[in-house]
Amino acid sequence: MSHFGTMMGMADQVAGKLEAGRAGQAQAGAVVPEAWVRTELARDPARPYPMDYIDALFTDFSEIHGDRAYGDDGAMTCGMARFHGDAVMVIGNLKGRTLKERVSRRFGSPEPEGYRKALRAMKFAEKFGRPVFTFLDLAGAFPGIGAEERGQGEAIARNLFEMSQLRVPTIATITGEGGSGGALALAVADRVLMLENAIYSVISPEGCASIMWKDATRKQQAAAALKYTAKDTLALGCVDDVIREPQGGSQGDPGEAFTLVNRTLRKHFRELKATPIEELLARRYDKFRNMAQFYTSA
Repeated sequence: MSHFGTMMGMADQVAGKLEAGRAGQAQAGAVVPEAWVRTELARDPARPYPMDYIDALFTDFSEIHGDRAYGDDGAMTCGMARFHGDAVMVIGNLKGRTLKERVSRRFGSPEPEGYRKALRAMKFAEKFGRPVFTFLDLAGAFPGIGAEERGQGEAIARNLFEMSQLRVPTIATITGEGGSGGALALAVADRVLMLENAIYSVISPEGCASIMWKDATRKQQAAAALKYTAKDTLALGCVDDVIREPQGGSQGDPGEAFTLVNRTLRKHFRELKATPIEELLARRYDKFRNMAQFYTSA
């Protein structure tokens, strides 16, 4: 069976399970928050992953390996490519479809080498004037002891700093989960886009519930409180645009999802290419500098 056919088969199975679960909750009188429904869709294993979008939307992809310091992280891919004829740099995290791939890639959570490889690719793109596209679908950076010993926090912080100053147009697209600093390390961009059923948060709902109420089973309540859906993050000014998905989510019709993402990327790319780089840098700084400002009156 083809990869596309496998995705469609998985989509049907997961959709059936979700529908059955919701029906059971409805019969039990439970009200499922919209944020939790979208969380389930964002985590759907049949959903197209970043590499699926890269394969579908870009041509002439030539992968770059290694961080030139420690190793090559299999959870992160970077490479030169073309987007409708324009030479660009594409970066995304890799989850894997089979159990073996997922374990080897730590379910899409990069280690420091992955972020340093991504930064190496971004600096390469800056040197040669190639715009940068990033695709994100990860719960967070890998929290292992080895990763911390090799400077996970520093690697993420360095990416935040360097991305804020890259002298090329940058577009980040959150296709599923956008979790914590691990996602932000690829998303300090001129345009941050989210798919309709994606989520973007500083912490998972399970982690939030465990901290706030010492009870991970209150994850649905946490999901509603975190305001991490595409609609909420757009209203808060944390993302610049929301990309519509096919009925039932991208996993239901990957081909249509690719078309919708392609259309939105082209629109924003045209706008960014027409903007002088100094103006882009000023707008990028102002956007992130003014996020999450709250005012109260005495």
